[in-house]
Amino acid sequence: MPRTDSPPAPMAEAPPAKSGSAAGAALVYALATFALGWPALLGRFLVNPRSDQYIAGYAFREFAAASLRAGEGFPLWNPYLFGGLPYVAAMHGDIFYPTFLLRMVLPTDVAMTWGFVLHLWLAGFATWLFLRRAGIGFHGSLVGGLAYMLSGPIASYASPGHDGKLFVSALFPVALVLMHVAVRDGRRWAWGALGLVVGLAVLSPHPQLLQYLLLATAAYGIFLLFTADAQGVVPSPRQRLAIVAQGLAAAVVGALIGMVQFWPVREYVSWSPRAKGMLGGYEHATSYSFPPEELINTALPQFSGILDNYWGRNGIHFHSEYLGVVALILAAAALGGTAHRAFRRFLVVLGVVAVLWALGGYTPFFRLVYEIVPGTTYFRAPSTIIYLAAFAIAGLAALGMERIVASGATRRWAIACGAAVLVLVVLAAGGGLANLGASIAGPGRAELVDDNQRQLTLGAMRVALFAAMALVLGVVASRRRVPAAATAWGFALLVGVDLWTIERLYWRFSDPAAQLYASDETIEYLKRQPQPGRVLNLELGGRQADNDPFLRYDALMTHRIRSVYGYHGNELGRYDQLIGTNDGYRQLANPNFWALSNMRFLLTNTPQPPFQGTTKVAGPVRNAAGSMVYLYRMPGDNPAAWVTPAIVKASDEAVLGTVLDPRFDVRTVAIFDSSANVTAATLTEPPRAHGDTAIVGKWDPGHITLTLPNPAPEGSALVVSENFYPGWAATVDGKPAVIGRADMTLIGVALPAGARQVELTFRSPAYETGKAISLLGLALGLLWLAAGFMLDRRAARSA
Repeated sequence: MPRTDSPPAPMAEAPPAKSGSAAGAALVYALATFALGWPALLGRFLVNPRSDQYIAGYAFREFAAASLRAGEGFPLWNPYLFGGLPYVAAMHGDIFYPTFLLRMVLPTDVAMTWGFVLHLWLAGFATWLFLRRAGIGFHGSLVGGLAYMLSGPIASYASPGHDGKLFVSALFPVALVLMHVAVRDGRRWAWGALGLVVGLAVLSPHPQLLQYLLLATAAYGIFLLFTADAQGVVPSPRQRLAIVAQGLAAAVVGALIGMVQFWPVREYVSWSPRAKGMLGGYEHATSYSFPPEELINTALPQFSGILDNYWGRNGIHFHSEYLGVVALILAAAALGGTAHRAFRRFLVVLGVVAVLWALGGYTPFFRLVYEIVPGTTYFRAPSTIIYLAAFAIAGLAALGMERIVASGATRRWAIACGAAVLVLVVLAAGGGLANLGASIAGPGRAELVDDNQRQLTLGAMRVALFAAMALVLGVVASRRRVPAAATAWGFALLVGVDLWTIERLYWRFSDPAAQLYASDETIEYLKRQPQPGRVLNLELGGRQADNDPFLRYDALMTHRIRSVYGYHGNELGRYDQLIGTNDGYRQLANPNFWALSNMRFLLTNTPQPPFQGTTKVAGPVRNAAGSMVYLYRMPGDNPAAWVTPAIVKASDEAVLGTVLDPRFDVRTVAIFDSSANVTAATLTEPPRAHGDTAIVGKWDPGHITLTLPNPAPEGSALVVSENFYPGWAATVDGKPAVIGRADMTLIGVALPAGARQVELTFRSPAYETGKAISLLGLALGLLWLAAGFMLDRRAARSA
């Protein structure tokens, strides 16, 4: 029980929102959403040349959507990038998140765009619901929701195409609502609902932001355990234990729901580039930390340059940290007064911890996080936690506006905020901030700082204008010269318009996908080939479209054309070694790599190919992105599968050097992994190449059929130019055959004498196990939700 002489400050409890007020808030957030996303109504696609969705995300999702629409279920194997990789285990975006349902009924690009639109709206409305539950009035909560959904960390996710981050950021206030209802209101159903929401966050799938959501939601739950409700009651120790147990159970339910994605991932980790954790250790984990000077961007977004004007230390900057000068001024007003004191402290602590975490390697704090918090070694970019700071500021802005409307703005607040804005404007216009930027950017980027000065000055004037309007409104409100409701709506309008003027720059739409990824002469030529061959799509200088997705990236996947590499980030680790990823892909010039990877074509943007012996077969033609491209046939045969007369075994270290050695003929020997269940020959000298190449009958995702032109000799093997991964199985002439990893990363099949027909299929036992666990978790969550509703209704009737 709390001490009677100094009880914790009670949190005022708001009554449940009336349907009318909730509908009004929902409408406001819809208007705010479409202020940014109105081109979606015209069928435009929310991507830009810098977006991950443009260069890869659309291809990933369209591939799965086509499979689902065809009734073939979720694909398990992606043969189109990096020699092939498991679709689920290697992760390809929101495979199982409910947005896949949109892609089943809408064109993929339309569904992706509306996924962003709907979650931006959810971020605002869920924040409103949470703040109402926390005891804040309608208008204050309305301002808080606008300040969160339109803040730079949330609204600018559209620019780099980070939909998974948006999903988790939008689910965060939903989780807080349910935590509040479960702990403070004692509603049993809310625990089941919380488990379902955690499951959705797991399926987003963005494990890093999920980590932040879980930690912050747990922190809020702990806060509720040790603060009084509106009646001054604090949970007893016994109640606290029960609440903690239910919270942990809800987290477990959520984790179970996510196993359809993460059980296969668990198996894949040892095969991925991150097999030993994030490469580079602490240094890599702190890459893309939040540079301290860029905290200025939260109030003056032009400081380090918007989008292409960025000069800062992180090199690229496709997002925004702007929290809104009006929201910051309102948040400052929340720091005084006595109302909601405990809740205010929670928000302040949340914001401070989020900022310290985001600063990453720039402070010693993150070393503690790195050593203590599980999973941190697998992540980088600690700056992504900044969405929690945005939420904290939004909550404080709601409190600040309520304080101004209820008791008026204080003179100290107006003077302090006005002075801070004045100093910022003088430093920006007078060159002080530019000098600071030049000292940080270094000589190589100092010119960008100079080029940004005009935008910085104009930005400072914009900040001054909105700050002045906010301060004047606050002062007028304190004199009671306008109705309180008018003041509240005025602040809501200022918060929304202030943030919109910046975040609209990050919502860039393009033509529909049918136009962005349209075919051309080079693509049609590749589609006509009777036998499969991979394409090296390579940008080689000269004039090309901005970030052409057909050159280096994944647009060819939309036409079901296999690329030698692409854009993914979690491809098979051994393929990375084979292609020489860490050495700048230097093996791309190695004829042995061409043979191993089935590299038969070069698609590029120059009439002078870098490899001797190539033959132009199509082009020049302007592709859908606007680049002038040429298609060349590579020298050599480089078939999709070949027979070797002998089998040997060796360790990876020995295999890699051997198969890439130009003196080694890859058709002479299949070098299997030392643990493979094959019979190895003892060779005193390399045998003569067999010469047979398999004829491909089918090369579908996860299903390959091949015919050998001649009966296989005793002791021979078939090497297939597709990455091996557990789940591949082979039959030879209808009978199960021994399969293993050969030539570092490829599929190898031991052939019995006389073999002619080979069939390869990919199954994923880990996926099947994960799916079963997820269905169990979903059933538990729904059962808990339903049972909780019934128990709560029974308790209400008996009360």
